[in-house]
Amino acid sequence: MITTLYNAFLACNGVCTDSRACQAGNLFVCLKGENFDGNAFAEKAVELGAKYVLTSRKDLLITDESVNRLIGESTLRQAQGPETESAKRLNDSTTKQIGQSPYIYVEDTLAALQQLAAHHRQVLGTPIVGITGTNGKTTTKELVSAVLAKKYNVLYTLGNFNNHIGVPLTLLRLTKQHNMAVIEMGANHPGEIAFLANIVMPDAGLITNVGKAHLAGFGSFEGVKKTKAELYGNLKSRGKTVFIDADSPYLTKMWEKVKVRSAELGVRSEEYGSDATLPVNGKVISCTPFVNISLNIDGQNYTVNSQLIGSYNVSNMLSAACVGHYFGVPAHLIAEALSQYTPQNNRSQLTKTARNTLIIDAYNANPTSMEAALRNFALIETANKAVILGDMFELGDDSAAEHQKVVQQVEQLGITEAYLLGENFGKTQGVGTRFASTPAFKQWLAENPLSGKTLLIKGSNSMKLTTLVEEL
Repeated sequence: MITTLYNAFLACNGVCTDSRACQAGNLFVCLKGENFDGNAFAEKAVELGAKYVLTSRKDLLITDESVNRLIGESTLRQAQGPETESAKRLNDSTTKQIGQSPYIYVEDTLAALQQLAAHHRQVLGTPIVGITGTNGKTTTKELVSAVLAKKYNVLYTLGNFNNHIGVPLTLLRLTKQHNMAVIEMGANHPGEIAFLANIVMPDAGLITNVGKAHLAGFGSFEGVKKTKAELYGNLKSRGKTVFIDADSPYLTKMWEKVKVRSAELGVRSEEYGSDATLPVNGKVISCTPFVNISLNIDGQNYTVNSQLIGSYNVSNMLSAACVGHYFGVPAHLIAEALSQYTPQNNRSQLTKTARNTLIIDAYNANPTSMEAALRNFALIETANKAVILGDMFELGDDSAAEHQKVVQQVEQLGITEAYLLGENFGKTQGVGTRFASTPAFKQWLAENPLSGKTLLIKGSNSMKLTTLVEEL
């Protein structure tokens, strides 16, 4: 099946999973979810000009066996570990291409999409850097891409297309014109990084950090570390390169566990951190509020005046410098790329309104990122500081305790003006004015406008804290 499916893909000008965005010449993949079924839009996709449609609807096939052409079974093999249920279903399915029909039938369209992406990646053989971690994945991915773009034509993950659907779609955007790729991989359950890494097969990779996030899915912080370390395991098993933040005790211990099991591979590693003996190292010069660092690459010093807010971004910048150094980007161009990078997507963005200065970090939130953001905010030397914090989600049984810890940290840092939004923060005790929801706070702001403030806005994306900007 993979040969026929891949030939169909090559005959198309792109892959689409949303019929509303389907364009003439696309390969439309009918995916299923809890609240949707792309198969219902298979015929509409053809009407819109899709060249081929990957579907699990048998009724779209011509039943005359004299017309049907059996093209065989397909397999989606994992480089390591047990075969997934979706792969087993795909292995058992029979794909039929009906003459010139645009419909290609498989039992599991998602597994077929993943297989197609893995095959395409192997055919092109493009060097790939894989990135995962609890916090900073997207910023690091963009920084690494900006640095590598100084020398290479780079494909990188757009937005947060970092899951079991987004990663395959990103890989299928690869062309022969790209000579490097940077792929972000996310997870909220054990085994997901191993699964994605088996599709991506990165040539090098890094874990930004590990922290308390998605605890409901991982079960514990140990579950987080074990899952993220699956990237190390994949790279080590294939003799590839791992980049390590030498200042992170968690990452170095995770690395050592993998290293002991496969030391005979002799895998090369590149380290970065504050230690001046490392090939890439650096230190903070100032953080008021933009981070300026002294960057040292092979003994040469460069000053990087970044457009990033938060000392926690230093490791993200150093990791990008380390990757660039390993892949031969000239040191002065690495420093230039880091200085030129502008954050987007509500990640550590500085916005000035007519009345206030806003530090918006509202794309997502977990206990680790919340602690880092508050600690950095406390270091900023400015008057009239206040915080607007929204609920953190997917923390399971730890939710109440982790929200209370945030409130305690606010008190310990001496932040006296705090607005706490959401049901979880509503159950906490201590400093702050509490509101049941973001709309409730917006209504209060309409009658009690804030002016002359420097505000940290931090919370989970589903709290929609960015909608507050118009009121501030």
